Amino acid sequence: MSLSIRNQIPGTVVSVTSGEVMATVKVRLDGGQEITAAITLEAVKELGLAAGSSVRTLIKSTEVALATGAIEGLSIRNRIPGTITEVTTGGAMAGVKVIVAGGELTAAITKDAVTDLGLAPGSSVIALIKSTEISLASV
Repeated sequence: MSLSIRNQIPGTVVSVTSGEVMATVKVRLDGGQEITAAITLEAVKELGLAAGSSVRTLIKSTEVALATGAIEGLSIRNRIPGTITEVTTGGAMAGVKVIVAGGELTAAITKDAVTDLGLAPGSSVIALIKSTEISLASV
């Protein structure tokens, strides 16, 4: 199956914490970082997710925010450091490619944000992704 989601990074499930309807799934990406996905308990069961399961994390580029430094007092748990490799701007929006350990992320952000933050190839950034915006696929 082909997907339009550009951000697809492989990893291994570290743990699954189940609630009544939702579960949090901690995944160690192939680059070593840990991220958390909040998905339905039904999806956990259908995918057969458990510690040790191989998965692919799927993140829409519109759900990736970028920061130029550490941010305190933020509820977003998924903070992945990386380096910008490419910035492509259009009329209002921009695509920013970020190399991270074990893969690459693309962030779709406004052109104004690129300008205001001074984003350019070689810049260090932190990709911020809410756990509810991460999907998982079993492999």
